[in-house]
Amino acid sequence: MKLKLIAAVLTFIAIPLCAQAQNPPAKKVTKADAQKVVAIISGDKAKTQIYCDIAKLGDQIEQADQKKDTKKVDELSKKMDDMSQKLGPEYIALSEGLQTMDANSKDGKDIGAALDSLDKLCGK
Repeated sequence: MKLKLIAAVLTFIAIPLCAQAQNPPAKKVTKADAQKVVAIISGDKAKTQIYCDIAKLGDQIEQADQKKDTKKVDELSKKMDDMSQKLGPEYIALSEGLQTMDANSKDGKDIGAALDSLDKLCGK
């Protein structure tokens, strides 16, 4: 998944989480944060599978969004949100931090490269 797609998918995850938490704005995330998340997920087969399933849902959400099927987008987003909770607080924090990040910035590109290694585990 490219960083823009990751950010779009994570938007669907983070919006409900932010609404629930009512916390201050997300902190700036770094390459080190992404590497930590990659290590956590890639070190656990169950979490790796969940991440890959989330990526598939992201593709489905993108397709439903292009078709303007908001009911399907909402349904898949809820499912994605539930699954993302299983990846841990580090993943949630990274997701929230990516919301305000410029995908074309150096940090954005570095984080995208780190997350690409997870996508390779999914066979993408």
